[in-house]
Amino acid sequence: MKIHPTAIVDPAAELAEGVEVQAYSIIGPHVIIGADSVVGPHCVIEGRTEIGERNRFSSSANIGVLSQDLKHNLDFVGRTVIGDDNHFREFTTVNASTVTSKEDEDKATVVGSGSLFMVSSHVGHECNVGDNVVMANCVALGGHATIEDNVILGGLSAVHQFCSVGTLAIVGGGTMVRKDVPPYFIVEGYPDSCRGPNTIGLQRAGISKEAQRVIRSVYKILYLSSLNTEQALERIEAEVPDCSERGRIVEFVRRSKRGIAQARRR
Repeated sequence: MKIHPTAIVDPAAELAEGVEVQAYSIIGPHVIIGADSVVGPHCVIEGRTEIGERNRFSSSANIGVLSQDLKHNLDFVGRTVIGDDNHFREFTTVNASTVTSKEDEDKATVVGSGSLFMVSSHVGHECNVGDNVVMANCVALGGHATIEDNVILGGLSAVHQFCSVGTLAIVGGGTMVRKDVPPYFIVEGYPDSCRGPNTIGLQRAGISKEAQRVIRSVYKILYLSSLNTEQALERIEAEVPDCSERGRIVEFVRRSKRGIAQARRR
């Protein structure tokens, strides 16, 4: 370990081999940090926070800090779980879970692996962020939001609490996401609306041309027909060739509680 003399690391914290803590950072007593992680200057990592290996925290990142939820009971400490190989840039905030009673102690804010959180991005309490996510500058996730794998969130966008953004979706810069965003699609504008499949993202992810055709067919039925959502799903299952991408979209839409982003207004 390499700990700067000005850093304050609680003796109860668990730091693995190769961890570096730079100047003026503070590590709380319940924190666990995996091997070869780097905590930059002026960072605060507290709460019941478990961090995997090879994570990097740029200056003034605040991780596992107290939830901004007024229901949180200060007699308890919130929990945060972070995977491997993430980079949290300057002034990123990740809030710990809200705990109102002992029954809530197992809840956690969860971040996967391989993601980039750009300057001043914010992950609210009990969010669930998947793998290989990119959150651009000043993106904000409300509490309990779910961001699936390989999602890109454009700068200054925000996701309303309890909303979900499906895998390989893109949220355009400045968008306020108020409804769930199905996998593989682009949502942007105000009010937020679906603009079509994430064609470039699908190509870069190695999605086959056949699967891309299926996704386009699903989009046309779901967003360009005059059918309501349930009718559209029934037609998709009846007419569109079955594949994992079709199944993922249908399952996502069916389990949505807030409803999905609306079609682009013409």
